[in-house]
Amino acid sequence: MLTGVTVVDFSRRLSGFICSMRLADMGAEIITIEAFSPEELSSVPQAAGSQARETGACYLGSQRNHKKIALNLRTGEGRALAFALARQADVVVESYRPGVLRHLGLDYDRLWESHPAVVYCSLTSYGQSGELYQAGGEDLNVQAISGFLSLVRDAEGRPVVAELPIAEFAAGLYASEQICAALVQRYRTGRGAYLDTASADLLTSWIGLHELLSQAGNSQYPAKDLLACQAYETSDGLYVMLAAREEKYWHNFCRAVGRADWETLHAATADLFPEVYEDMKALFLTRTQAEWNELGTEADCCLTAVEEAEQWAKNRYAISREIADTLPQIAYIPGPAPPTKRRWPPWQADRTQDVLMRRLKLTEQDVRSLQERGVIPERMTGAKGV
Repeated sequence: MLTGVTVVDFSRRLSGFICSMRLADMGAEIITIEAFSPEELSSVPQAAGSQARETGACYLGSQRNHKKIALNLRTGEGRALAFALARQADVVVESYRPGVLRHLGLDYDRLWESHPAVVYCSLTSYGQSGELYQAGGEDLNVQAISGFLSLVRDAEGRPVVAELPIAEFAAGLYASEQICAALVQRYRTGRGAYLDTASADLLTSWIGLHELLSQAGNSQYPAKDLLACQAYETSDGLYVMLAAREEKYWHNFCRAVGRADWETLHAATADLFPEVYEDMKALFLTRTQAEWNELGTEADCCLTAVEEAEQWAKNRYAISREIADTLPQIAYIPGPAPPTKRRWPPWQADRTQDVLMRRLKLTEQDVRSLQERGVIPERMTGAKGV
């Protein structure tokens, strides 16, 4: 769908990587520019676990299909090369703190002067304006400041920290959507666009919509203690989710388990009907998760298994939709610790020389000269891209 579209990506945050990866999955060519300094051993982000580091799981999960190059942006030559690549691109994505790329001469205003058709997306936590625009912010800060964490609490009322970086994922997907819309506008009018995308804006708007609906008495989500919308433990120690928000699904469930006397309790809550709640918990403990999952499918009552994340590839939904087949596979091959000097991991090929020669028509002599002056890293042999 996006074949022929070139994206230059200056991202340093997961949201930017997710954004450009989604564009790559749709056919765009992604050139990721990594800031490089000869004095640093390596600027490649390292995963905490050796297995993730050696297989490149982090790279495959957020930067697959990227052509990664390294430029020393502390040098005028490095910045000039980055600018030349951006000037050829259809889209530029960046996630630096506001003002950094302006200092480097790689900001939208500077690029627009010679390339007004560019679609330029800045992805940050708090946007390019407002009282927090210069503040550092991680995913959990965004979840907190937006009000999202206040909606997910444990039994004691403490906010529950999700293992999934929700704000970063959501902002990356939203930014890719905005970029696609801007590309449509450009193809129709010839005009580019500047997109100020903040993950806090996105989550805050979601929470705002939720609260507006709640105040109007039209919330799309039921109270947490409804009998018809609960997670129930099964006989094998796993869980199923009953989400019979609509009355017809609740009736289907009651009939499937032979409890027609419960049909009038669609809007009942656990605190007002504790005896029924205890009966329902006991009922779910009479069958395994798989058995309840099968009943949910047969009865059409919005009853599904709570699948374990580590078993996602065996999830029957993922299998039936062939989702697992759309993601790259990794194999763990134990090896020695990474050497002390900079090396490109085998799953992350250095495309610096290839991209500069193909895009900017540099010669091999030009490339060698740039390497000698520390503008680009020495090319590593034997690396294979993903």
